Amino acid sequence: MKFSLAHLTVIRLSPPEVIEVASRTGYETVGLRLIGGMEITPAYPLMDDKPLMRATKAAMAATGVGVLDIEFVRITPETDVLSLERFMAAGAELGAKYVITSAFDPDLSRFTDRLAAVSDLASKYGLRAVLEFFPWTVVPDLSTAVKIVEAAKRPALGILVDTLHFNRSPSAFDDLDRIFPSRLPFVHVADAPVQASYTTEELLHAGRVERLPPGEGGIDIKRILSHMSQDIPVALEVPMTAIAAGEGEESVALRVRQAAGRLLTA
Repeated sequence: MKFSLAHLTVIRLSPPEVIEVASRTGYETVGLRLIGGMEITPAYPLMDDKPLMRATKAAMAATGVGVLDIEFVRITPETDVLSLERFMAAGAELGAKYVITSAFDPDLSRFTDRLAAVSDLASKYGLRAVLEFFPWTVVPDLSTAVKIVEAAKRPALGILVDTLHFNRSPSAFDDLDRIFPSRLPFVHVADAPVQASYTTEELLHAGRVERLPPGEGGIDIKRILSHMSQDIPVALEVPMTAIAAGEGEESVALRVRQAAGRLLTA
């Protein structure tokens, strides 16, 4: 099984540091956050920082670790798709495969048009755009994401399932079975406690701050993955802010990788 280290797991590390930590802790690829998801979340705009881009590529060459995806395109009513061109070019320079997008526009018709345009721009640079759904947004679950992607009419456009968000949204296993495997090019994996319902604050806290390594919570990760392609790349997105503050990001990356290995290769 191929594991990728999502940047949110070690978000305080710069891209070269992410790659070096990934190499030491057993990951084949990484995801890199070039655009911030929120004001409180760090981002590393390699498209605007040539020395950091050079250092990132040098780390890749030295370790053999590749870049699976770049993030994070929040499509809002104000999004100017053409302004993302340098971001896409940076992804192509890194050899990334995917661009993660999400919906923050209440007008779903306008959002769908913009998503199609983002997909077209990504394709121009040899990348595939994927739509990730979050339970607190206007695209809260898998079935809504499927409708949006189908309405966009872009064969290259994919959907990114995160096991946390799948579990905490009204998404169903039947929804996974109705999707062509090519629409699900990779998956985010994390664990967390499971309860009957969640406040928005609880959803956001798990989404951005604290999760659990695979197998240490209540999400049936193996069942979710059983409805996907056997060889799907697994990106481990498991922010553990408290442990990272005390023990460092590398400790978190290693713990998460070892837990995933125990659970998913058994």
